[in-house]
Amino acid sequence: MTESNGTERVDVLIVGSGFGGAIAAYHLAAGGASVLVLERGPWLEGEDFDHDFKLGSSYTRIFDFVVGDGMSLLGGNCVGGGSVVYFAAMPRAPRFVFDRQGSIGRRMWPASVTRDTLDPWYDRVTESLPVTRQDWNDVTYSGGLFAAACAHAGRTANPVPVAIDASKCTNCNWMMAGCRFDAKRSLLFNYLPAALAHGARIRPMHEVQKLTRNTDGGYRVHYNVIDDSDYRITAGSGSIDAKIVVLAAGAGATPVILQRSEPDLGKMPHAVGRYFSGNGERLNTAILDEDRVRDLLGLAKPDGVPYAASQVGKGPCVASWDRLDGARPEYTRYSLEQLYFPPGFGTILAQVPDATGPSWFGAEKKEIVRRWQSWLTIFAMTEDDNEGVFGPPPATGNAMRISQQMLGRGPIRYDPTPNTLRGWALADADVKDIMERDGLSRVMPWTNDVVGAYTVHPLASCRIGDDPATSALDDRHELRGHPGIFVTDGSAVPGALTVNPALTIAALAERAMPGIVAAARARGVNVSYGAPAPDGATSARNAVLPLLVRD
Repeated sequence: MTESNGTERVDVLIVGSGFGGAIAAYHLAAGGASVLVLERGPWLEGEDFDHDFKLGSSYTRIFDFVVGDGMSLLGGNCVGGGSVVYFAAMPRAPRFVFDRQGSIGRRMWPASVTRDTLDPWYDRVTESLPVTRQDWNDVTYSGGLFAAACAHAGRTANPVPVAIDASKCTNCNWMMAGCRFDAKRSLLFNYLPAALAHGARIRPMHEVQKLTRNTDGGYRVHYNVIDDSDYRITAGSGSIDAKIVVLAAGAGATPVILQRSEPDLGKMPHAVGRYFSGNGERLNTAILDEDRVRDLLGLAKPDGVPYAASQVGKGPCVASWDRLDGARPEYTRYSLEQLYFPPGFGTILAQVPDATGPSWFGAEKKEIVRRWQSWLTIFAMTEDDNEGVFGPPPATGNAMRISQQMLGRGPIRYDPTPNTLRGWALADADVKDIMERDGLSRVMPWTNDVVGAYTVHPLASCRIGDDPATSALDDRHELRGHPGIFVTDGSAVPGALTVNPALTIAALAERAMPGIVAAARARGVNVSYGAPAPDGATSARNAVLPLLVRD
């Protein structure tokens, strides 16, 4: 709808099309609201996804890599957001996570959110994508090797639940560049097409800059149109009025939009742009001794080679959850996942074990890169202290663009506390104990000297909670002091989860939907809640309906 003054108007405007945005778009459109989604990145699918790392390929177009001070963030930049570029590992957060205290010294999650209260919403997402359990016949050779190494060291390992259609997966391992075989159950195959079928619209290459108030108590959303090939170029701009705004631009962008909006909207909650968590993430590269793989683990392929190059395949398939014990002290709990990280960052950041010179470049580094076929990367997700803080926002967007695509310099500052460093050190030691046992490999963590710490799962920069001093959102995901603005992306998660966070982000977004629908109704939007799963399944929907508080 367009008003007489030329300003476009919708009931609900959603910023971002990852889990938080796609879930909101589906439920609100299915309920009868007019919904518009503005997405900063391109709209690609299927054969648009290239098996290439060159500039201009899907790999550089659909990623956003922002280098900050002490922390770098890697996330999705496309229609479907992180679901297009992630490895589709979908575990639920352990029960102890919801009782974490972190840096504030008291429970950081709202009292209304526990593992028990979130389980029905986990079920909704699991049914909608869907998420399936793998067995040992589904895992890659590298996953089996990590499991065998764990067993050799007296540890356990398990296949991880995933959002992958195994019948379509070719084990190509280009998941991070988008799946051209439609095997990954990204949002392009469930929530987003269902939202479109109910009348929602999506506009790619639209980067939201700020919000202001309009004359009828709603909000005006201001955006720039970004050039399709050079993200540094603005091809236009505009604004749209909405009664409800749902921010789901990601934990690296949502707080920046709100900071830039403060001069117009008024004071933001103290926690906007604070308490950022990198999900406590850490990476180690094990350089395997091929003979020891055969002799210690009893592994060999038909060609007689024990391992070489067999890390190529799906993303994380196997995890060790031995340290996810709620009886252990905080900051000593973490998971370890086998992972194949494609050439690029992994090649640069991997360090040389026992280096006599520089650990991440030079002659010794050249030698271990020559042995890349014997690498196995182990991904740790620990408990950090939410020590990330966003500085003043850049002139536009979430970062100052350094290159034509992908790379930017952002305002995040991250100085790891002793608690975070302790968790990293314990996880690193565990990886060494497992992977170096009896000479199986040599292990070194990735360096933090190049781009600081790093995360592919940014969280908590605009989080839910009960305490207004330490949370930007109430337990319904509404921005404190600014009714009608909701946040449903990873920035709403209160802290590190010790596992891959996608399923928890999605479950929290599902949980927020009845409250957003109620807020929209209070603002005059004719909308209802109660849509089935995108494919029409109703069992998980029917399970949550009795939990809702009726008007």
